[in-house]
Amino acid sequence: MDKTTMIDNLNKDLAAELGAIIQYITYAAKVTGPYRPQLAQFFLAEVTDEQAHAQFLANKIVALGGEPTTVPEAVPPASTNKEMVMAVLAAEREALAGYSERAEQAAEFGDKGLVVQLEDMVRDESTHAEETERILRDWPL
Repeated sequence: MDKTTMIDNLNKDLAAELGAIIQYITYAAKVTGPYRPQLAQFFLAEVTDEQAHAQFLANKIVALGGEPTTVPEAVPPASTNKEMVMAVLAAEREALAGYSERAEQAAEFGDKGLVVQLEDMVRDESTHAEETERILRDWPL
């Protein structure tokens, strides 16, 4: 794994985190119905973690000599509360897989600090995915 490839991969992760921030803020505004306050709070509570991930990634990209992207990944359209929660779950699962792969690449690259941070982010995304799965568990079809 060379430095340019690592920077490019971290920029893909950064774009995903920027998109996740927008996704959570947008979905918090769009939720409706009797559980609106709880779902809005659930979405907004995730913004802080995603922002911290984005800041770490941007800092690391600069430390490696790269330029952090400012273009977020597109937010999946969702019209209903359930569609929003399902889209969040899909994004968390993607992030979990992506950071797992990126941690392996960081090990190959020889950056132990990056490996540890990415593994922490894997833990965060795993927790987010599990919580989202629990929300969906008894949701009517």
